[in-house]
Amino acid sequence: MLTVDNINLHYGAAQALRGVSIKAEAAKITCVLGRNGVGKSSLLRAVTGQYAISAGTITLGDETLNGLPPYQRARKGIGYVPQGREIFPLLTVKENLETGYAPIGRKDRFIPDDIFSLFPVLRSMLSRRGGDLSGGQQQQLAIGRAMVTRPSILVLDEPTEGIQPSIIKDIGRAIRYLRDSTGMAILLVEQYLDFCRELADYVYIMDRGEIVHEGLAETLDTAEARRHLTV
Repeated sequence: MLTVDNINLHYGAAQALRGVSIKAEAAKITCVLGRNGVGKSSLLRAVTGQYAISAGTITLGDETLNGLPPYQRARKGIGYVPQGREIFPLLTVKENLETGYAPIGRKDRFIPDDIFSLFPVLRSMLSRRGGDLSGGQQQQLAIGRAMVTRPSILVLDEPTEGIQPSIIKDIGRAIRYLRDSTGMAILLVEQYLDFCRELADYVYIMDRGEIVHEGLAETLDTAEARRHLTV
C-alpha cells in the first residue's frame, strides 16, 4: 500500500501541495480528480520522486520513500505512466518496452505476455517507431512500458487525455485486469469523471493543492463532490 501522509510541496516560493494525505491500497483503484492546476500532477511527481516534498512522508509498504530519486522508487515497485506518454519517438515499440528493464533484475528482463494480451496492437507493431503510432497506441505503449518494470503500484497521470473512446475502453479494461488478476494497486489522476466513476474503488478530489473530498466512487454524484469538479 502507498501512503502519502500530510505532504507539502513547493515550486520555489509557490506552494503546490498543502497537507495532502491519501492511500492507494493493493487490489484497488484509487482515483484523484480535480480541475486543471489544482495539484494533481504535483502529487504524482511527489510520489514518483521527481520533486522533493518539503514536509510529510511517503511510504510504500513499510519503506519510507522520502529522499529517494525516481530510479530507486522504480526499483521499489512504482511504475509510472506520465501525462503526455513520453515514449521515445525514434525507438521501436520493442525498444520502448525494453527501456522498462532498467530497474529490474536480469532474470525478469523480458516482456510479459500479459502486455500483448491487453494491447494486441503492440505485438503487431514491435518494429514500428514509437513516433509513428497514434496517440491511443502510444498511451498503450506507455502503460506496457510501466508494466515491464513489474510494479506493485501503477501510477497513471491522465491516461485518457486526447484518446479516442475505443482506446479509452481498452485502457479501462486493462486497468481492471491489473487490479483483479495481479492485486496491483492503481493510483490514477484523471479529469474524465465517467472513467473514474466506472473504475474507481475510492476517490479523492483536490482543489488549490488540498484534498477537499474523499470517499467511495458513488460519492462523486453528491452535490459536494460536483461543486469541486465543475468549472
